[in-house]
Amino acid sequence: MESLAQFVVEHPRLLVLTGAGLSEPSGIPVYRDKQGTWLRTSPIQHNDFLKSAQSRQRYWARSMVGWPRMALAAPNKGHLALAGMESAGLITQMITQNVDCLHQRAGQRALIDMHGSLDRVMCLACEQVLARTQVQDWLKEANPGIEGHMAQIRPDGDADLADELIASVRVPSCTQCGGVLKPDVVFFGGTIPRPVATSVADAVQACDAVLVVGSSLTVFSGFRICRDAHRMGKPIAALNQGLMRADDLLSLKVEEDCALGLHRLHTLLMKA
Repeated sequence: MESLAQFVVEHPRLLVLTGAGLSEPSGIPVYRDKQGTWLRTSPIQHNDFLKSAQSRQRYWARSMVGWPRMALAAPNKGHLALAGMESAGLITQMITQNVDCLHQRAGQRALIDMHGSLDRVMCLACEQVLARTQVQDWLKEANPGIEGHMAQIRPDGDADLADELIASVRVPSCTQCGGVLKPDVVFFGGTIPRPVATSVADAVQACDAVLVVGSSLTVFSGFRICRDAHRMGKPIAALNQGLMRADDLLSLKVEEDCALGLHRLHTLLMKA
């Protein structure tokens, strides 16, 4: 951890990339185990959501049950440590693969939500943006009794539900045009919006080093950040437990719980 603290001090234009492992201590499950193996069934795919009314019904039914617990999740010591490091001028930019808004709740400011945010919903026809809480109110009114159903929460804010319950759920539509509503996130198989991709590329170009926290980098959008930084000759460190797609690109790796590790790192840096 002392070496990681030195890494941070030596690179004043530090870019931090965070993944699901950071949110796990806040009660939000991860997709994969430490060997990179899927822990659950595959998540919804972008094209399935667009083309299939049944897929949209499945998504909104499960999201209706899973969202309240996601909305109540609180930032952990790791989120707060990163916000403190930013305030101290030790982080210039952060990119997160997470869609849970915990960095924002912790007070992070220089933040790029690479995969979007679950607290927003967008109409695919007229592009109206709605608060997720507003959509949840509609779902509760249209589907009484389902929200309180006990189910296991999943990483993307939904929950495991029986097929018969899913089949009974009424799906929300746009209040302005009646169009299809989609959470403002990048589903698996989807494409990061061009303005966001440009911001990510600019952040990699501007930094002098990258710190990866809580990500296996299995998803290419995260791995690409490290690949591009490495090609530019910029060192990469990681605070992560388990295998990483970019293990061979790392200058330094600390295998420790993300939240506790970041808390220790912040404490060391503040004493320096």
